Order: sequence, then C-alpha cells, then structure tokens
Amino acid sequence: MLFYAALKCLMQSQSAKKIAGVHQLSADWKAGLLSFDKTQIVDLIEPARPTLPLLVSGKQLAGRNIQTAQGKAALLHAVTHIEFTAINLALDAIYRFSGMPQQYYSDWIQVAVDEAKHFELLAARLQELGYRYGDFNAHPALWDMAQQTRHNLLHRMALVPKVLEARGLDVTPGMIKRFKNINDNKTVDILNVILVEEISHVKYGNQWFQYLCQQQNLDEQTAWFAILEQYLKKGIYCPVNITDRLKAGFSEAELTRLKAICNIGRH
Repeated sequence: MLFYAALKCLMQSQSAKKIAGVHQLSADWKAGLLSFDKTQIVDLIEPARPTLPLLVSGKQLAGRNIQTAQGKAALLHAVTHIEFTAINLALDAIYRFSGMPQQYYSDWIQVAVDEAKHFELLAARLQELGYRYGDFNAHPALWDMAQQTRHNLLHRMALVPKVLEARGLDVTPGMIKRFKNINDNKTVDILNVILVEEISHVKYGNQWFQYLCQQQNLDEQTAWFAILEQYLKKGIYCPVNITDRLKAGFSEAELTRLKAICNIGRH
C-alpha cells in the first residue's frame, strides 16, 4: 500500500536506508504496485531520525561565518538538515492525507526523491570538507510546522510549501553569492541544482493549495493570508524573491500583499 510504504520510510532512522526506501517507493509507484487502500494506525507526531544531530533552539546553533572552515561547514550542515527534514515532509504529505487525486501523490513522491538527492549532494560535500551530517546541532522548526498542520491539508499546503519551502527560494540566491565570493564552486553548483528543483516543489504546493481552495469554495488569496495570520505570530521573513516565486506559481497580487507585510516581525 502507498500509505504504508510512506510510513515505513518515515520510521526509518538511518539516512541511507531512508533514501533507499524513497527510491523503492518511487519505483513501486511508477510500476503500479502500490494501492490506495489505507488503514492508518498511528497519528504520527515525529518521524524516526538519527541520534545526531541534536535538535536545539536557534540561539544554541553554531556560528555560520563562511570565512572560516567551521563556519562554512556549519552553514552547509544547516542546509543539509533542512533537506533531510524535507524528505520527511514530503513523505508525511503522502502518508497523512488520503483521498487526493493520484497526481498529488505522484508530485510528493517526486519531491521526496529530489530532497533525497539534495541531502546526498550536501552530505557528500560536508564529507569533502571533513565533516559529517550530525557534527553540528540543528533546529526543529520545519517539522514543528508539520505537527501544527497534521490534521489539515489546506493549512499544510499553505504553510509548508508556500511559506517554509518558498523561504528557500528567498535565501538560496544569497547563499550562492556568498559561496561564489569565496570561490567554492562545488557548493555553488549544488545550491543551483537545489534552487531550480525547489521552484517545482513550491509550485506543487501552490497548485494543490489552489485545488483545495476550489474544493472548499474559498477565495485563494483571502484563505492564504488568513492562515498566515493564524499561524505566523512572529511575522514574515524578508526579502521576497519575486522572480522565482512567480516561477513557482505565486500570483503578482499575492506577492504584492506579501511584500507589504513582510517587514513585520523577525528578519
């Protein structure tokens, strides 16, 4: 069953086995071997994960000054952890929410495959620099949002792809520039791959949010900003990458309104 296969991947703590499971899930889905029958046994709160990294608050994370070897590795480690969590987010979007069209599951399986590739690229780059995934602490913010939205797919699509993953579109160009400035072309190449593929991931989120709004007779823009107000009490991060967000399916009206409020709260 599709949902059991996704749950099995979620409950795999070892990164290599989780990634292998994602590729098997994708292959079985494309071969038509996975049914839609679902008997959900648990309301999954948190997927299995390696013993390391330790999850801590943002204030306890290592400095990320990429002019130093450790700072550069710390920044790469943070992105690696984001990609590891993104694998679980894609799997959870499959496992948790039944009753969607087949294309929904195809999209999120592809996201899981892409995120697994991103994780492998970054973990390999960390090793080239003398570090491993788990050598630094990490923060749990991405999965925290998954927990908050675990009973509502509309809210999940509104907040994970359209906010948290879209935030990657905003910050990745700046990271690329920073690594270019220190002539780290290997990392630049990896980040460019991630940026291009994350555009499609955010686009899936936009498309399925639109679908759900239509199903529930909701005005898309009104619904999204109401959800933002409900959940994001500390405000919206800036800046907003208009060019790539438009590629990812945001409307100009949405982005104009987002820019107007994005100076509220933390930066």
